[in-house]
Formats: sequence, C-alpha cells, structure tokens
Amino acid sequence: MTKMGLEIHCQLTNLESKLFCSCKANYRQFEINENICPVCMGLPGSLPRLNQEAVKKATMIAMALNCSTPEKIAFFRKNYFYPDLPKNFQITQLNIYGDTSVGGPGSIMVGDKEIRITRIQLEEDPGRLIYEGSSSKNQITLVDYNRAGTPLVEIVTEPDFENPKQVREFLNILSDLLENLGVSDPSLEGAMRADANVSIEGGKKVEIKNIGSFHDLEKAVHFEITRQESLHSRDIEIAQETRHWDDKRKITISSRSKEEALDYRYFLEGDIPWVTIDPTIQENLKSEMPESIISKKERYVSKYNIPNQVADVLSSDKFYSDLFEDSHTESNAKEIANIITTDLMGLVDTREKRESSKITATHLRDLADAIQTGKISRNSAKNALYEIVKTGKVLSQVMSDLDLGNVSDESELLTIIKDVISEEPQAVEQAKSNPQTINYLVGKVMQKTKGKADPKLTLDLLKKQIE
Repeated sequence: MTKMGLEIHCQLTNLESKLFCSCKANYRQFEINENICPVCMGLPGSLPRLNQEAVKKATMIAMALNCSTPEKIAFFRKNYFYPDLPKNFQITQLNIYGDTSVGGPGSIMVGDKEIRITRIQLEEDPGRLIYEGSSSKNQITLVDYNRAGTPLVEIVTEPDFENPKQVREFLNILSDLLENLGVSDPSLEGAMRADANVSIEGGKKVEIKNIGSFHDLEKAVHFEITRQESLHSRDIEIAQETRHWDDKRKITISSRSKEEALDYRYFLEGDIPWVTIDPTIQENLKSEMPESIISKKERYVSKYNIPNQVADVLSSDKFYSDLFEDSHTESNAKEIANIITTDLMGLVDTREKRESSKITATHLRDLADAIQTGKISRNSAKNALYEIVKTGKVLSQVMSDLDLGNVSDESELLTIIKDVISEEPQAVEQAKSNPQTINYLVGKVMQKTKGKADPKLTLDLLKKQIE
C-alpha cells in the first residue's frame, strides 16, 4: 500500500513586514540583496522581534483547517548549514513540550477522504539560491537574501494520501482556502511550495524536494511511486533519503540521506519568549474570519438557485467571488454568476490579465440588467464584456460605440424575419411539422442582425409567421 504525506510551505504574503524584523514581506519588488537588515542577515548582536500579525494569520489558518490552537506557543532554533540560511539556523516551531506550534492536529476533506493535519508551524523562510552558468562544469551558485525572514507557515500532513490525484486536489483546496482567508496569494512565484514523503509496502520514507508547481508535484509523486515499486519487485532495498525533482528529465534524483529531528539539534530560541495567545484573541480571530468556501457555495445554491458546478467554481476563487458579492442582487445573481463563469473567466484567465482588467462590480451589474431587460442579447453582451475588460468604459458607451443594442422594434424585426422565411422555404416546412427545428430559423435571423435580435421576440414572431 502506498502512503504519501506532504509538507506545504505557505508564505504570508499579505503581511507588511518579515517575521522578526521590519524589512518588507514583499521581497519581490526589490533588487537582489536590497531588502535586508542585520536581523534577517543574522549579524552578531541583532535580536529578533516577533511579528504579532503573523501569529494571528497563522492561527486563522489553523482554525480554518480545524486544528487545535494552543494558548502558548514556543519557537526553536533548527540548526543546519546551507548557503541560503544566513544565521546557520532557522527559527521555527517544534512540538517537544506538548502542542506548542501555532496549530495542533486537524483535518480537511478531499472528496470522501479525510486528510489529517499533523501540525501547523510558523517559521522564517530562507533566502533564495540562483544558479548561473551554461553547464554543470561552469555553473556557479549565487544567493539572494531578500526572502530570508519572510513569514512562512508550514503545514504538515499525516501520510493519508493514496494516489497523486488526491495530492493535487488537496493542494488546490488548500490554495483556495488560503486565498479566501486573505492571508496569502498562492499565485505568486514561490508563495506556496510543497515537499512530498512517499513510501510503499511499509518501506522507508523518501522525501521529494525542489518541486516548482502543483502539476510537477503530481508528476514527481507518480514517478517516485513507480520507482519504488520497481525496486521492491526486484527485492532491492529502498534507501531512506531526500531526492530532488529534476524538471528537465522529469525524474527524481538522490540528493542526500534523510535527516532526522535529532540531526538538527533543536533547542528553544532564547531571544523569543513563550507567546501566550489569549482565548479572547482567538474568539476575535474566529469572528474576523471570512465566510468559508463551503458556506459560500451552499448559499449560492440555496439562496440564488445557482447550479452546483457554477457555484463550486465561483466560490472557490476569491477574485471572482468578490466580484459576485459586490455586484449581485437577488434578481440578477444567477445572471451575474453565468457571466462570470461562462465569459469573464475566459477573458481574465491569468494573474496578469486580472491585474490589467478594468472590470468592476458596476459593469457586471449593468450588463446583467441589460440582458434581463432585453436591451442587449447574450451574444452582444460577450462583445461588450470584452471591450469593458479592455477599456473600462461604461456599458451604455460600449453599446453605442459598437452598435450592440438589441433589435427589438417589431416592424424592423418582422421585415428581417420575412426575408429569412423567403430564403429558407425547406426549413420553414420542417418547422411546421417539427417545432424544435424553428431554432435554425432563429439562428438565421441572428446572423442577419449580427446577434442583436431579441431572441424571445424573434421566436414569437417566427411562430406567428409560419403558422
């Protein structure tokens, strides 16, 4: 039986400063080694000062994952040497004296499968290694310390995953949850990373690191299962080790023997006292937490009669659900949900397109109202939406500029319908015997009006003309 567990590292990207100093948490806006200070560089005499907001955000994550939240937490030094770790130790958390990490045992459902959370710990991110050189012979390693000290939450799971698909689904659910909480933007480069622990048939655990995306993680886990099964079938011992994912060759390669907790020589961080999280603070954090994705979906379905699949897509993405919440009313909710999931998602399907988009809640509300009142056809509404996203113009101006208003004048529409009837005598005879085929004639009217004919009025007039 295959067993897989994950260690997910999530940066708290929405914080202003790093975990133990006043340097910016958003290190991505700086030139290399520009966002540093004596504290995050670990210079002699410098002392860490804990970011209280980081503790609060990490506690919210623990609550959202149904984890226990202790009243006291402690920080430890994890000692190891690596070029991107300026102090030669990392300030992190460990459950030596009971549950003293920011989050204790919890769980989350992936379909019908319960995935148990072992713990959630708050720690500092190391720096970032940069490799330069055209080949392994002349390659050099450089270090950018801008990221060192960035607030990071590590989420450790039990080995409950049974296949790579469950791993991918879990990470998607977790990513949506973090974004919905407003604590992190997982779409940022390096903001959410995951290592996997894989073992088969009760064998030794193999850790896979250096994985760049959820897609690659699924591939890496699948490869590692196949590799271990091949070794097991030939009675070859599976070594307990750390392996790295080689993105070019799509394989895992041996890196080093797997360290145990004792190898890191953990001890309490003497420069940071134990932190007490008062129960009142915890209650306040619970009240401040946004509505969960599950609750949103249930509300969309029950209150607005939005189809399950549409509600699932809409509620799981904060960008789209925020647009929906700001723009809908009880009368237009279903229409706005349809516009977002059917048309808008295709227009702003990347982070860059979202950021450059000019769409607002007012635009969506006006567009939905225009469709419902018959001022614009659905086909023309798609063209209008494209122009709005690009320019930010109000709907009335877009309709005027592109001549998108519905052809709803009966006399004008009747003239066009009579032309279609005379051009399509065979289709007219079919419609008389089989009423469903009248949609072909409706389509022809739409072609002549470039999609601007009022569909309901067109259908009514056509029925009267061919009776």
